[in-house]
Amino acid sequence: MTYPTLFSTPHLGRLELSNRIVMSPMTRNRCPGNVPGSLVAEYYAQRAEAGLIVTEGIAPSPDGLGYARIPGLFSDAQVAGWKAVTTAVHARGGKIFAQLMHTGRASVAGNLPAGARVIGPSAVALPAKIWVDGEGEQPATMPVPMTEQDVESALEQYARASERAIEAGFDGVELHGANGYLIDQFLNTASNLRTDRWGGTVENRIRFAVEAARRAAARIGGDRVGIRVSPYGAFNGMVTDDAHEELFEALARALSEVGLVYLHVVDHSAMGAPEVKPSVKQKLKAAFGGALILSGGYDAPRAEADLSAGRADLIAFGRPFISNPRLPTLLRDDKPLAAPDFATFYTPGEAGYTDYPAVG
Repeated sequence: MTYPTLFSTPHLGRLELSNRIVMSPMTRNRCPGNVPGSLVAEYYAQRAEAGLIVTEGIAPSPDGLGYARIPGLFSDAQVAGWKAVTTAVHARGGKIFAQLMHTGRASVAGNLPAGARVIGPSAVALPAKIWVDGEGEQPATMPVPMTEQDVESALEQYARASERAIEAGFDGVELHGANGYLIDQFLNTASNLRTDRWGGTVENRIRFAVEAARRAAARIGGDRVGIRVSPYGAFNGMVTDDAHEELFEALARALSEVGLVYLHVVDHSAMGAPEVKPSVKQKLKAAFGGALILSGGYDAPRAEADLSAGRADLIAFGRPFISNPRLPTLLRDDKPLAAPDFATFYTPGEAGYTDYPAVG
């Protein structure tokens, strides 16, 4: 039997990838006016050796722009900006998915354009502060609890943003259902106190995620839609409840029925969150049945071990890609990796973004 390795060439839906290395989505805050420019195109093109790039979180609507200088995908200018990015990546042989991220309650009014609102499943504020340019750290804004019409509008925004992603030349989209953003807020009892069909039971709490996936798949094809989830994640005030594993297993099974191309499971234990146990990952893989991406503190030996054991189909790397644009080459050649500059993760400009050496 031939076991997959990091440098075997898998099919993912309609795509043939050059390797099994995924560049994880990472917020970088380099889009003034919420429109990606030439600097963003250069950044992603530098990292086109990844088998698949998943972009930073891209807001599907003005309400989803909760952080300073994050991009959107709801205007013609944004589509044009992303078209330049995808063209640059494709010119270097790369593949790229747009991660659609509505921040929901993880937001502050000072980062939103006129007319936009901070919304969430329930009126429960994020217990944290968020950076606003010119104002510094500000308490997260209390979200307006979403009405049925608000829910319908948000679901349509995910679907329309999926269409716009294809217009912009992306190879597909990843729905951000992790890290305490809107989809995850519906899944989690810390942020979802609803008693209607969108909250309470496991079936009701997964409904928003499943419906967002179903609508995106209906617009662009399930073979071009993935989703990221973070069981046991604690970021943005998420908590664990007694039905946690049952919920994520039910979600994986429902997403399999929708026909999504991959399930991306992130384990933040390397950053201090509770571990997503191997048994949980295996349950999700079995329930989903399709391609599984695992993410969270990987190095090459651990990645190869999980691939060869059949625990994953692709492995995502995050921070190493920040400071090592040609990470796959360095991993293949067993070269040392450069350390990233944490101080420039979210600052404007090229410093700590496009100025890392191409080869360490």
